[in-house]
Amino acid sequence: MRRREFITLLGGAAAMWPLAAIAQQADQVRRIGVLSNIGESDLEAQSMVTALHEELRKLGWIDGRNLRVDHRWAAGNPERATAFAKELVALKPEVIVGHTTPSVIALRKQTGTIPIVFVQISDPIGSGFITNLARPDGNLTGFTNFESSMVGKWVELLKEIAPGVERVAFLFNPQTAPYVTRYYQGPLETSARSLGLQPSASPVHDASEMESAVIAFSREPGGGLIVMPDSFNIVHRNQIIALATLHRLPIISPYRFMAEEGGLMSYGVEPVELFRRAAAYVDRILKGAKPAASGTSAHKVRVGHKPKCCEGSRSHRALAAARALIE
Repeated sequence: MRRREFITLLGGAAAMWPLAAIAQQADQVRRIGVLSNIGESDLEAQSMVTALHEELRKLGWIDGRNLRVDHRWAAGNPERATAFAKELVALKPEVIVGHTTPSVIALRKQTGTIPIVFVQISDPIGSGFITNLARPDGNLTGFTNFESSMVGKWVELLKEIAPGVERVAFLFNPQTAPYVTRYYQGPLETSARSLGLQPSASPVHDASEMESAVIAFSREPGGGLIVMPDSFNIVHRNQIIALATLHRLPIISPYRFMAEEGGLMSYGVEPVELFRRAAAYVDRILKGAKPAASGTSAHKVRVGHKPKCCEGSRSHRALAAARALIE
């Protein structure tokens, strides 16, 4: 398996979106929305939206001057995401940035006309957001930062840093990450078995279920935990890290910030970078570009830099800590 990180940029800007905004005065205040399924107080979430604002400023869009940005934060709650999606659509923004799958699902149900730029999405085709990566149709375009084969790397690295691991559980919430079973589970189970590991799914719906699942899994020796790409896991990452530490379970996640906050290892794409790149799509749409390529844009795949022995992993200390956990 190749050690690489995928950022797939969907769509382009060659075709023009027939918005009345094209003819508006240059000094008119434009309006966009941002819906995230993480909490407003989350420092990582703030880093992401700060990156978006910074890049928009570089492109000439300044919040409070010629741009108004309405933020909504669902904090891992699909019902709240639905309510906020309705609010944002009612404000009639010219484009909405949807962060994570639950936000985009909620937005898509509310509008088929307002352009949506999605960020940090798994399986946009399987989720029904688009039908073609090269030429996304309808009103959606954006960025997907994982391909299904990356789960093999998570399994491989977990076994590498914790050789005593014999069982792996993958943790996710089926309400906020419905794509896990159809997109990741098959490749994960295949990869785990190829390394002699016993895989098991750990679907949970709330913090209480998550605690019970981790405790139950830890009762047998040789366990390791894979934190799946899921906004629920981001929201509850402190509890996940605490439970893994308490029950001596080595963990790997797609999120660098989980490793920095006490998790063992991470391997994945930097979400802040995706928000920076999303600003360019917002800019193009505000200037009249369609979200879809309309047959004029090729499929663009950018391979990110390799992590420094798994970005954010603190590799030598991680290896020692992992072995200590299972000895």
